[in-house]
Amino acid sequence: MYLEHFGLQRQPFKITPDTSLFYKGNKRGAALEALKYAILSGEGIIKVVGEVGSGKTMLCRMLELQLPEYVEIVYIANPSLSPENILHVIAFELHLDINNESSRLEVMQKLQKYLLERHAQNKQVVVFVEEAQSMPVETLEEIRLLSNLETDEHKLLQMVLFGQPELDEKLRTPAIRQLKERITHSFYLDPFPSSDIYEYLNFRMRAVGYRGPDIFSAKIANNIEKKSSGLTRRINILADKALLAVYSEGGHKIDNKHIDIAARDSDFIASVNWKPASLAVGIIAIIGLSFWLGTQQAGIKQGNVETVAAVAEPTLKKEQTPVVAEIPEQIQTQNLSVMDVIDDGDLLQQRINQTERWLEQADDAAFTIQLVLMDVWARDKVNEFLADVASSADIESIYIYQAKIQGKAMYSVLYSDYASRDRAVEGLKSLPEKLRSHGAYLRTIKGIRADIRKSQQ
Repeated sequence: MYLEHFGLQRQPFKITPDTSLFYKGNKRGAALEALKYAILSGEGIIKVVGEVGSGKTMLCRMLELQLPEYVEIVYIANPSLSPENILHVIAFELHLDINNESSRLEVMQKLQKYLLERHAQNKQVVVFVEEAQSMPVETLEEIRLLSNLETDEHKLLQMVLFGQPELDEKLRTPAIRQLKERITHSFYLDPFPSSDIYEYLNFRMRAVGYRGPDIFSAKIANNIEKKSSGLTRRINILADKALLAVYSEGGHKIDNKHIDIAARDSDFIASVNWKPASLAVGIIAIIGLSFWLGTQQAGIKQGNVETVAAVAEPTLKKEQTPVVAEIPEQIQTQNLSVMDVIDDGDLLQQRINQTERWLEQADDAAFTIQLVLMDVWARDKVNEFLADVASSADIESIYIYQAKIQGKAMYSVLYSDYASRDRAVEGLKSLPEKLRSHGAYLRTIKGIRADIRKSQQ
């Protein structure tokens, strides 16, 4: 919306991590270098702690880019995994020859063999765990046991835990005190002071093409620091909405009134423990952009107003309503219920047929989310499960294929497809709880095709 007005090539303050806009100030650059050193040293478990929106995910993405090619990264975005599941997920991510029915001992043996082979090739495997504060204590203990995989001189598996301050509280639990002792490097992401906010804001503006005098002054940065508590995600939201407010007035100078408007719209003023707003549409009314609703509605939908809502905090509180997918057009236009559509035929067979067509054109490098495995013989129960899923998600995004797990015929139920791992991670985080409750995790299309080929042999 405001890009051309300020001479920008792209948005400077998206709240999704953009590694090309990584700011090295406020010790972030030093933290990145120290993390790289700690990982490559291969000793112990590493911990990175910061408040919500402090930049942990950005550091994670920068590590993926800057670690040497001989470092293989396993990324775990679903912290609610059980102790049994986390071992399988790591093995699946490493493309080991195991399945959901493989015993823990079998998976551990194959994992250790693989890690020894990588070590013999002077290669390294590191596991990144995001939102580690939400991981069950039992699963954290399983991580400690995995850290025992080693040679006489080197650890075979490196672990990096990214979490909020609650992670430190959990690590003080007596049941996992041994894990705390294994943490050899701890990093804390401090909030930005106003001086760094000033540098950060103008650095990002110039990085995306702005060539004029500084739009954000030290005085403005001081106000943003008070409203944002120095958290980069909040800083980005305030800066983006302030630019939008100035643009709506036809000006180029940001005043404190624009920051105050942005803070009120984002509900930052009264909040102490910040959680991102689930919707950010009030800014349109507050800054006098109501005239856009008619003539430029499409432009608004492409801007940051909708983006903020799309990437808001995925964790659902008890009092919140889960995000429900759009009702299929067939139901909307004919005033039918979900069950009316399902009863029109065998939903399971419909999804199997659609999956075959999908896999014919899907990219090997794309990702999907595996929701659950179900016995082939329990066809009625699979249909019941699909009918239940249809009440909270778009049934057209459900895919099913048949595979053999240790000789046993199973249906693998998948959800949606994503062009990149980052998009798949966002999709996993935003799934309704009922779809994540069976230990949902990421799969590649390449891996699914391999499952099908193996089943056909």
